[in-house]
Amino acid sequence: MKRQKRDMYARAYKRGYMAGVSGKSKDSCPLDQVEVRQEWLNGWREGRTDHWEGMTGVSGIHKLANVTA
Repeated sequence: MKRQKRDMYARAYKRGYMAGVSGKSKDSCPLDQVEVRQEWLNGWREGRTDHWEGMTGVSGIHKLANVTA
């Protein structure tokens, strides 16, 4: 089994971060479970902050590497 499948919280955070960096609304969260949804929203907030600070594209790659680790 892949590590990605086992850690749904880290996966939700990463997906939320990617949604935030790409400028999507927090209403686009596809998750229903409260704990997992909260992780997605935490990632989304961090991604939006990075988006506003201009850390998109190549300048934001280091951030994504830390999220997936």
